[in-house]
Amino acid sequence: MKAKKEKNKEPKESAPQNKNAETEFVPENDSPSELSEPRWSVVSFESCAASSLTYEQATEKLAELEAQKVSGLCIITDEAAVRINKK
Repeated sequence: MKAKKEKNKEPKESAPQNKNAETEFVPENDSPSELSEPRWSVVSFESCAASSLTYEQATEKLAELEAQKVSGLCIITDEAAVRINKK
C-alpha cells in the first residue's frame, strides 16, 4: 500500500474583501425611502385596484386581492399606472 502524502495544512490566503460590502447602505440625504412614499399602485389584468399607497400598503392590498383570486397582480408606481389606464 502506498502512503498518502499529507497536504500542507497552512491556511490559504483569502482574497481581500470589500469592507464596504459588509456595511448597510445609508443615503447621503435624510429623505425618506421611496418605499415609504405614497406613490405605489396595485394593478391587475383588468384595472388599477388601488393607488397612492406606500409599498407596505400595496403589498397588503396585493395579498388581499390574491386571496380573492384576482389574476395578474403587480405593484408599480402611480406614474406607470396612469400610463396603463390611458391605453
